[in-house]
Amino acid sequence: DFIDLVSETDLTEAVVAALIAGSAEDGARISIVIASDDVVRKLNDTHRGLDEHTDVLAFSFSHEGRYYGEEQLESVDEQMFVLPPGESEPLGEVIVSYPQALRQADEAGHSVKKELVVLLIHGVLHLLGHDHMEPVDEAIMKPLEALALNSVGMNE
Repeated sequence: DFIDLVSETDLTEAVVAALIAGSAEDGARISIVIASDDVVRKLNDTHRGLDEHTDVLAFSFSHEGRYYGEEQLESVDEQMFVLPPGESEPLGEVIVSYPQALRQADEAGHSVKKELVVLLIHGVLHLLGHDHMEPVDEAIMKPLEALALNSVGMNE
């Protein structure tokens, strides 16, 4: 539903900038989903145990994240997905709530384009294993975000 509201070029540039800033391996791939508040809230509840709105979710195929919810998640049997020869496993998927990005852009006084770029860079860095929950981790992640934003001409 948001295809006409976002620029594929802008999204791609943001992802590439974050991959470079985060020192991703050559050929690293991710999926991007721009979704509604309801979709993102449902995913947040299902996978993180937080029945609340959020702006961006990052689902890594190689890094496990912390589960924050109160309820115990049911264990899911992992099935091996076989990739074609020569294909590397994607890093994961970044899912952004467009309506939340719009609200945050309005609050921050900048364009929704910039907010989407900020959120994508943030999500991609999570896929690369970066976090910001502890001050020492945040001290590493924030400069990488700034580097990526600078490289796409959107200094904060």
